[in-house]
Amino acid sequence: MPKPTSSNPPNAALYPEGGPGRQLKSRLSKGEVLVGGILGEIVRPALVRLYQQAGFDFVYIEYEHVFFSPTDLADTVLAARDNGLPVIAKTPQLERAEVAKLLECGVVGIQLPRTETRQQLEELISYIKFPPAGTRAAAPGYGNSDHVRITDHRSWLETQNEEISLVVHIETRLGFQNAEDIVSTPGVDMVYVGPGDFSVEMGQPGDPEHPDVRGPMAEILEMCKEHNVSFGTTAIDAAAAERWVAEGALFFEAEDERGFILDGATRLVDDYRRFTTGS
Repeated sequence: MPKPTSSNPPNAALYPEGGPGRQLKSRLSKGEVLVGGILGEIVRPALVRLYQQAGFDFVYIEYEHVFFSPTDLADTVLAARDNGLPVIAKTPQLERAEVAKLLECGVVGIQLPRTETRQQLEELISYIKFPPAGTRAAAPGYGNSDHVRITDHRSWLETQNEEISLVVHIETRLGFQNAEDIVSTPGVDMVYVGPGDFSVEMGQPGDPEHPDVRGPMAEILEMCKEHNVSFGTTAIDAAAAERWVAEGALFFEAEDERGFILDGATRLVDDYRRFTTGS
């Protein structure tokens, strides 16, 4: 068996498009609708294996509101790559070292919370792209190269610039007001509208289907279609997701492990209660 190289990584068969990030972009460009499983509090390789068996298309790591062990996070991202699941992660803040650590552990999409200006995106682009497109420091040999030693640095740097997606996260009124400027920023690959905080900002907390919330979200979706940028959100249920798909949404950050555990456990307990208590 040949030794893995930078042109023949150990998981090459999982990524016919050349890498997890390029596979993600390719599928979206073909109009495929992708469903992502969220890791909201627990990051463990075992959860990735369960998400892969469930059929998710990617993993989204919610890294703004919780603490993760750096080792568990890195191991989970590597497990996702080894199981054919590209990883998008929300950076805790717009800061070079935070972004670099996510990229180096193998994340292929950086999602910026509270995106409100083009200037923020231009700063993030600088962090995720190698020169001359940006200022990212070269640090191969980590999860970003599946721990394979790089032999052709020029080629690797070029492909890495193609690997990484910039994911806008609009969730504020100011972000909506600047949406056209944000969506049209060169280098933006995906736009996610967070219905929770966006519903709060638009005066209808917890009701993302209210016209005051859904209307502006639909406007952002139309901007994305105009600028050939993939639009995504989190739907309150499958019927809402179906409506979004009909309008052109291409990806969903669907649900996290806490929701799956609570829903599954509740159904099980309710089933037992029916024949143990007669209710």
